[in-house]
Amino acid sequence: MTTKYTEDHEWIKVDGDTGTVGISPYAAGQLGDVVYVELPEIGRDMVKGDEAAVVESVKAASEVYAPIGGEVIEVNAVLEDAPETVNASADGDGWFLKIKIADADELDALMDEAAYKTYCDGL
Repeated sequence: MTTKYTEDHEWIKVDGDTGTVGISPYAAGQLGDVVYVELPEIGRDMVKGDEAAVVESVKAASEVYAPIGGEVIEVNAVLEDAPETVNASADGDGWFLKIKIADADELDALMDEAAYKTYCDGL
């Protein structure tokens, strides 16, 4: 399983033609305590950069963008009742959605973990 990151702090874990999308622990830390998550409709087609979800914290509301294009095939319904899961496990149980990847070549434009760490260190 490969994990890639965007400059907007989304991650995508790729397993075959499925990508699981969430926000990085860095982003969760910047947001503070997450109090609400709005998830997309299953079956929705997204292109890279589309608003995929909304996360609200005690500090601010923020959009979660699709790191690559694809069709939403699953959402993490746990977040509707337990949005704090994003803070507790941003890169694990706090995932937002799963997409069927439309074009795997779009992954090439994203950062690997080492590049993302370097990116965050520069912020």
